[in-house]
Amino acid sequence: MDEIKNLKFEEALKELELIVRKLEEGNTPLEQAIELYEKGAVLRKHCQQALDDAKLRIDKVVQDGEKIDLVPIQLDGQAT
Repeated sequence: MDEIKNLKFEEALKELELIVRKLEEGNTPLEQAIELYEKGAVLRKHCQQALDDAKLRIDKVVQDGEKIDLVPIQLDGQAT
C-alpha cells in the first residue's frame, strides 16, 4: 500500500469512494471485503492527512492577516 502515499487527494478520495460502493453492494466475498476495508482505512487516513495539511496552510494565511507571507509547504507539512 506504499502507492497510496503518492496519490493526490482527489485520486485517493475517488478510490475510497469506489471501495465504499463495492462494500455497500454486499456481494463481495469476505476475504476480499476485509482487504478492501483495510485499503479503505489507509486511504481515509491519507485523505485526512491531506486535509489537515491544507488546513494548516490556510490557518497560516489567516493568522498572518494583512501581513501575508506565504511559505511554500509540501503536503506532508514540511516547509520547502
